[in-house]
Amino acid sequence: MTVPVLAAGTRDNLRGSLLMMLAMALFAIEDMLIKLMATSLPVGQILVFLGASGALLFGAAALVRGERLWSRDLWHRGVVIRNAGEVIGTVGIVTAIALTPLSSASAILQAMPLAITLGAALFLGERVGWRRWSAIGIGFAGVLLVVRPGMAGFDPLSLFAVLGVVGLATRDIGTRLVPARITSIQLSAYALILLVPAGAAMMALRDEAWVRPEGWVLAWLVAAMALGGIAYVVLVTATRLGEVGAVAPFRYSRIVFALAIGIWVFGERPDAATLLGAAVIVGSGLYTFWRETALARAQARSASQAGPRGL
Repeated sequence: MTVPVLAAGTRDNLRGSLLMMLAMALFAIEDMLIKLMATSLPVGQILVFLGASGALLFGAAALVRGERLWSRDLWHRGVVIRNAGEVIGTVGIVTAIALTPLSSASAILQAMPLAITLGAALFLGERVGWRRWSAIGIGFAGVLLVVRPGMAGFDPLSLFAVLGVVGLATRDIGTRLVPARITSIQLSAYALILLVPAGAAMMALRDEAWVRPEGWVLAWLVAAMALGGIAYVVLVTATRLGEVGAVAPFRYSRIVFALAIGIWVFGERPDAATLLGAAVIVGSGLYTFWRETALARAQARSASQAGPRGL
């Protein structure tokens, strides 16, 4: 009996897809730990700890690679926009995870690719056809199904998740303006260190006292800090290993893990509107991504066909 052998590209895409799902599972577990910690620690303090640990990790990685951490590049327009988006987005998402059901916060977070496409069209001049505009509109309708403003099930705290989507989309749009000489390791270190004063400012504004983490809370904190770094490394490995078109859609597996954790760990019972909204958001995002990939391939084919005639 002959055992089928997968082509190298297929194997890489399969491994990349599995690693992407693993990264999303790790991020979902980190979200779970943040929510557990928020029962004992102020949200601002959690941000300080996560920002400091992440900055130390990426700062050390940058130094090992011989990259400078402090330079005039910190004030480049793209870096400033990216850092502002990172801080606003992280504050919004972590607050939403801490104060609202994990399932609904994670569902809203899935709208980020749609927000990035919208922002790129509005602020970077990227061309978006009517199909993707329609998908963006439908996706944001899904967000409204989850948030339900003005209805009986509306929770104002869910707007923190919307703020997180806006902030993280701003981060990714700002990243496109960053010069190539600034590495992703440097950018991560820059953004994470800013979470420290942002978290401290949140605590000062809410007049919250610092809490000494002990017992399970300390264990959750250490695990969350470790998982965040591991998940990032796995994510980067996945994107480098497989083709973008094959690997990136598996980012949406995060909502599956979040729903499972919300139900089994926190006893959440997402209603029909939340589940329908999540499905609409994910479906619109997948279509938008598929459309972008198809257009990129069509442009590549056109360029390859035009090349020989231009010689």
